[in-house]
Amino acid sequence: MGKADKKKRKSSSGGVPLETAVYLSPIAKPLANEKQTKKLLRLTKKASKEKQLRRGVKEVVKAIRKNEKGLCLIAGDISPIDVITHLPVLCEESDISYIYVPTKQGLGAASATKRPTSCVLITCNNDASFKDSFDTCVSTVKEASA
Repeated sequence: MGKADKKKRKSSSGGVPLETAVYLSPIAKPLANEKQTKKLLRLTKKASKEKQLRRGVKEVVKAIRKNEKGLCLIAGDISPIDVITHLPVLCEESDISYIYVPTKQGLGAASATKRPTSCVLITCNNDASFKDSFDTCVSTVKEASA
């Protein structure tokens, strides 16, 4: 039933399959386009290799309450939406940029887990190897949400 609802395409780079979700929650704004999604998932993969990633609602909320700064990616196909409706408010109060990506499966695959992930928080130290791509992604997310 649920497997026929999604169209899968292989990404040209990054090895993460890009999927277009049939169901998107009505609060999924700003939603990343295909090009932004590809860059964000690639950044997520780099961050997970360097242990600069918080996965899941509980862990992300805990990190935001401890004043960790970063970039929050939220899956747009979460059902029920009550699971993630408080995250944009928390991010705005803590001055953290956030954006929705189309699917939770793509987000889970990029964050090096076999399970779908509803949200991730990418944190970045000053000595991280992906600092440049992190800064460009944060600036594009701020432009998309403005």
